[in-house]
Amino acid sequence: MKKKNWQIKLGIFLMIFSGVFFGATFIIPLFELPTKTKVILSTTSIVLMEVVFWSGGLLVGKELFAKYKKQLNPKNWFKTKTTTK
Repeated sequence: MKKKNWQIKLGIFLMIFSGVFFGATFIIPLFELPTKTKVILSTTSIVLMEVVFWSGGLLVGKELFAKYKKQLNPKNWFKTKTTTK
């Protein structure tokens, strides 16, 4: 049980931490670097973001990953929950 607990916490952390690489993708072009370096760094940042996010998804498991992925989708941020009677 304790092994699963730290795996889930690490997985959630990795999924959230992937946002750092996502944000870096938008900040890198603001630096005064050669264009070639900016392209390489931005591409690397996007690849690292995906790797870290999916690694976290593997650690948390299928059900929890689907739940957090749905919550992280911007299309679902402002939807109101509908209740059925």
